[in-house]
Amino acid sequence: MIGDRSKQVTSLLTQWSEGNQTALDELMPIVYAELRRMAKISMKRQNRGHTIQTTELIHEAYLKLASNKSKKWKNRTHFFCVAAQAMRHILVDYARSKNSQRRGGQNQRITLAENTFVSNGLSDEMIALDEALDGLAKLDERKSRVVEMKFFAGMKFEEIAEVLQVSLVTTKRDWSFAKSWLSKEVSRN
Repeated sequence: MIGDRSKQVTSLLTQWSEGNQTALDELMPIVYAELRRMAKISMKRQNRGHTIQTTELIHEAYLKLASNKSKKWKNRTHFFCVAAQAMRHILVDYARSKNSQRRGGQNQRITLAENTFVSNGLSDEMIALDEALDGLAKLDERKSRVVEMKFFAGMKFEEIAEVLQVSLVTTKRDWSFAKSWLSKEVSRN
């Protein structure tokens, strides 16, 4: 059943890539639950005073995905990887707008652990993490993508390995390196 659902999603993504807007309308109800799960994971890492809601994050990500006319979707997992990137950008843009509204305040240390990256997710931390991820991408794009998929989408190592077409061991090694590298980079700021 899961394999059939995955094939259905991949088929609809292909049709959508070819310009079939009806395929997008059919796709969204199927992938909505997974997008909600991803958004909840991302929102758990934000501070309690965060005013963007899970549903708003899903809808903003949907708008970004739907407006991307040139995207050629490979499969279901690729779609969710791009959705994770969209959520990252939305949350960072939100943090930047909040930061421009309030200057000062106390910074808190970013904690790099398997399940959390940002301790109580202050906007300064989100911006610092985003900048560090951009730096990591310049050094090693794949390691940066591993962090995006693990942190923003809550994807399992097996799924990440599938998307990146590398072994599970390589994915875990990339995650370990990225956590260490990001921790050092963020602590410099």
